[in-house]
Amino acid sequence: MKIFNKIKLLIMDCDGVLTDGKIIYSDKGAETKNFNAKDGLGIKLLSFTDIKTAIITGRKSELLERRCKDLSIDFLYQKVSNKRKKVEILLEKMKIGWENVAFIGDDWNDYPVIQKAGLTATPADAFREIIEIVDYKTERCGGEGAVREFIDYILKRKGIYEKTIQKFIDYLNSH
Repeated sequence: MKIFNKIKLLIMDCDGVLTDGKIIYSDKGAETKNFNAKDGLGIKLLSFTDIKTAIITGRKSELLERRCKDLSIDFLYQKVSNKRKKVEILLEKMKIGWENVAFIGDDWNDYPVIQKAGLTATPADAFREIIEIVDYKTERCGGEGAVREFIDYILKRKGIYEKTIQKFIDYLNSH
């Protein structure tokens, strides 16, 4: 339980984690992504805790920028080829260490961060080799609530799940 109390930052990959990994292009070149509302509510719940949120992804997407704005994601880094280096810069900025990081990713481009983060997870449909090396495999697939499941898992083990839900409900009732 000690590791859960140290978590100060949740970092998420996008494609295959917040989405089902499909990238759809229209004939006119427009790109679409499907985000899950359950993941979104889980991310909103974190705003009622001391856990900050970040997305670090290798691709660039205006849709992701909009989603991050809608959810008040604290940090968004796109077109990142070296995720570990980007995390190290963020940790220095936040004045926290790797033991304070919870990370959810799904493929080999996430491996350098998985090796270092204090708590790691992957969606159920990640590649087998990644599933074998993380701390927690969600029951849900990427884009189907896997992030929400990981967030609930963290909040429950930190012992702040009920308190966080109550803060969220109080917020809803006051607005």
